Amino acid sequence: MNKQTVQHLIDRVLSDLKDGLSEQLTYHSVHHTMDVIEQTMAIAKREGISSARDLLLLKVAALYHDTGFLFVYKGHEEESCKKAKKELPPLDFTATEIDRICGMIMATKIPQQPKNLFEQILADADLDYLGRTDFKKISNLLEAEFILYGITKDKTSFEKLQIEFLSSHEYFTKSSRQLRSPVKKQTIEERLKNYQIHHSHKKNT
Repeated sequence: MNKQTVQHLIDRVLSDLKDGLSEQLTYHSVHHTMDVIEQTMAIAKREGISSARDLLLLKVAALYHDTGFLFVYKGHEEESCKKAKKELPPLDFTATEIDRICGMIMATKIPQQPKNLFEQILADADLDYLGRTDFKKISNLLEAEFILYGITKDKTSFEKLQIEFLSSHEYFTKSSRQLRSPVKKQTIEERLKNYQIHHSHKKNT
């Protein structure tokens, strides 16, 4: 695939997401997909992936990983794979390559269980924000989405869920552990402290 064909694919899928995703998906938006593509490429570089074809497969997996939200909320990873399997064969991707792409997409399913470095890279890219300084801003978008979809009922229950998730989450790639874990640890401590203060105040009022 030449650069023009790749760019056309990226533009088309991002356009599908921009036009087709529900406005209630405040977190799982086209901006999230663009961020995951960017972080996938950054992690791949740090992990020493240099093959142009491997980098292309990673980029395409990142591009498609949340396209299933166009159709369903729960089980969107499987729908993302179906869309990739339908759209990629005419673009000279082999069946083996599409299987690899689907493996990477499925590795983003919670709880994440990646089976190789490529799956680890996409899994880490998908949750990269957990160890970044823009965590709070992105977390607020997830909170709004979870409340809209009835996954959590209010801010307090979301905060509890988020602290539990942050505490149990571990990055898979060596570079993400080094780069993101320190900030994530700090975030957990801050969220836990705020949560405890909030609940202590509620008990006393």
